Parts: sequence; C-alpha cells; structure tokens
Amino acid sequence: MGIEFEDDELRVLVEFFHAQHNPAINEFLGFTMDSPDLDNASLKFEMRDELIGNYIYRTLHGGVISAILDITGGHVVFLKQFKRARGQPIEKIMKKATRIGTIDIRIDYLLPGTGNNFSTSGYVLRIGNKVAVTRMELHNDRQELIAVGTGSYTVG
Repeated sequence: MGIEFEDDELRVLVEFFHAQHNPAINEFLGFTMDSPDLDNASLKFEMRDELIGNYIYRTLHGGVISAILDITGGHVVFLKQFKRARGQPIEKIMKKATRIGTIDIRIDYLLPGTGNNFSTSGYVLRIGNKVAVTRMELHNDRQELIAVGTGSYTVG
C-alpha cells in the first residue's frame, strides 16, 4: 500500500500502524492513499483480474466495492482521530487509532464497476466520543459514480 502524506507526523503514525498490523485485504486490493488532508480520505486502485465479479462485462465484484468503501470510511475516521489527538504522545494516538471499527455500513451500487482505474473519497458526517458516521464514494476513470456508502464506526 502506498503512503503519500505531506504531514511528517501523520506519515510516521501510518507507517508505524501498518508495520504493526497490515491486513491481507489491504494487500489484496492494492490501493494507494492519495495525499489526503485530515478531513477527507482518498484511495486509488487499478482494475485487476482478481477483483472482477463478472468476467463477461469485466466489472468489479460487489464485495470489492464494499470492502474498499469500508476501508475508505475507516481511513477518514483514522485521519479525523489523528487531527483531534495531534501533538499528543504516539502511544495515545495509537490507542485511539486501534479502537476504530466498523459498526454498520450501507452500500448503494449505482452503476456496474467498469473501468481501468478507480478512486474513492470519504468524509466524516459526524463524530462523537464513541461513534463516527462517514460518507464514501467510488468513481471510475471516466468520473462515473459507481457506488456510494454510509458507514458507522466505533471511535472510543
């Protein structure tokens, strides 16, 4: 997974986090983080045969779409938690980051997932002391909106 952050403190935290825990699904999807700011997440990935759900039409598998949108939602919550805890000891920031988990996610599939490259974006709708709610989108390389999602994540 590529890590491209301008913020040195955030880059160190993300590299540390991924050195400790790098789920196989992230490796399988092969996405890169596309220079997010601390309020918006953006991931990019390329179409590969392993991600196809319908070989006749070469479309993304629905589970791949759901997984990448869930990861985007979790990632934007991670960024928001980092923003809230910035400047504190890394142990305290890591404690907040490791508490993030999916409670519920809803995905609306709008178009078949065709394309060579895809990008996701996400932002936090609301964050409290225990729960964050996010909105995520998946676009193809023609800027067509493929799917949208709304997710709820634990934060405390």
